[in-house]
Amino acid sequence: MYQRNAAPRGRPAYSNGLYPPLPVTRCYDYNHQSVGGVNSFHAPEPQRLPPYEWNPPRSTSNVPPPHTPTMTNGRKRQNIEYSPHMVKRQRLDTFSHPLLGSPVIQAPSPPPHLEQVRAESSRSSTSSYERSYSSPQFDIHPQGPAVPESFNSLQAYAKDKLSRQMVELFEACQQQSSDLERKERCRAQLQQDIQGIYAVARLYLTGSSMNGLGCRSSDADLCLVIKGTKRPDPIRVLSHLQRAFRSLSYVERTQLIRAKVPILRFRERGSDLEFDLNINNTVGIRNTFLLRSYAYADLRIRPMILVIKKWARHSQINDASKGTLSSYTLVLMVLHYLQTLKDPVLPSLQRDYPECFSPSVDIDMVPEGPKRVPPYVSRNQSSLGELLVGFLRYYATEFRWDKQVISVREARALPKTNSHEWTNKYICVEEPFERNNVARAVHEKMKFDTIKAEFAESYRILKDRKDLNSILPVRAVINKESSRR
Repeated sequence: MYQRNAAPRGRPAYSNGLYPPLPVTRCYDYNHQSVGGVNSFHAPEPQRLPPYEWNPPRSTSNVPPPHTPTMTNGRKRQNIEYSPHMVKRQRLDTFSHPLLGSPVIQAPSPPPHLEQVRAESSRSSTSSYERSYSSPQFDIHPQGPAVPESFNSLQAYAKDKLSRQMVELFEACQQQSSDLERKERCRAQLQQDIQGIYAVARLYLTGSSMNGLGCRSSDADLCLVIKGTKRPDPIRVLSHLQRAFRSLSYVERTQLIRAKVPILRFRERGSDLEFDLNINNTVGIRNTFLLRSYAYADLRIRPMILVIKKWARHSQINDASKGTLSSYTLVLMVLHYLQTLKDPVLPSLQRDYPECFSPSVDIDMVPEGPKRVPPYVSRNQSSLGELLVGFLRYYATEFRWDKQVISVREARALPKTNSHEWTNKYICVEEPFERNNVARAVHEKMKFDTIKAEFAESYRILKDRKDLNSILPVRAVINKESSRR
């Protein structure tokens, strides 16, 4: 680590900011064969970031990927006995050589239908982030009747006022390529400096910044993976890093938070960009790629989730630190609703493609799984506005909070059992990999009643007015988002 505001010995000072300039030829690289090539970002054009393409070792066999069942989407909501076999937390296995690892992720062209996304707002309709961060390229395997060409554009789902308002909010607030590049630039420099202490450590950018569900104001989540024969103590490692970060010219306001998953929180110097760094919480990497697969499975997913997160934040029910819903819980609630419609918008990727999202897959190989999942074509052609009203109605009038567990893994609501995980819990939302309750922050009845009341009141208002401004001040939210970055 280096003295604050001083260029490290042997390195030049940079005239264009806190970080060294990026090289000309650039790509996201999860190649761990060299300590510097971990999740490093580079882009072929200044304003465009590449999407992922996972390039596993070439196979000499022509055998197709195993277990690719047809995704059907005509089922109704179902309840089954909740008795999953419990999955232990994933441990980081020892590996024979610290510098050998995974293949490289590079950039293909995005699927054709994503290039056609154009909304009716006067704002930039599809950001370079949207075009660049599409889901992996697949061979097309339509499920069910073909969707009309018109539904390959987001405009097709935004023909009414409420839906157009949702698109406008999404376009103004979604994370841009410049936002992601800024986060990645800091991550790359941090990894280089951290490796001065932990030589084989690898730093991953995770969460909404990478899964396609982020806003311009989204903070960044980082996971530091340290493999070895002995599992490191997170508090000890984070304390060491906190002391070391004091010498970094581009980091400020470090704070060690001793939560269930301890984190080191800090800011990029001179800005409001905040980072949360954890140690070996690799389920976050798995979740990043699972949620990313859902986010790009249908054009409506990302706008729907962004609007609902903004609504929940405005309604003061989106803050786990204050006993309400975390953003991760809200995302799972949205996915669950979309999975359980009579004509589902989404399937269960874990149920239909277990080998692609197995919790036992080595963490370096997690990005390979989504490539083996064919596209899902839903028969449900509801507008964005219809889906938003339906979401509020479902949790206001249909879902049984006292008797049901939300399970995206199973794509259904499961009955509560007498297990410790669900007993005496107001809201039960299953974590897709670890299968614990991600809504455990809601532990006070008053907060639970507030959450239910917000769903009920917003549903009552929106079903009649069909105006997003009736439950969320759209222009104020957009202005606030713009001012953050």
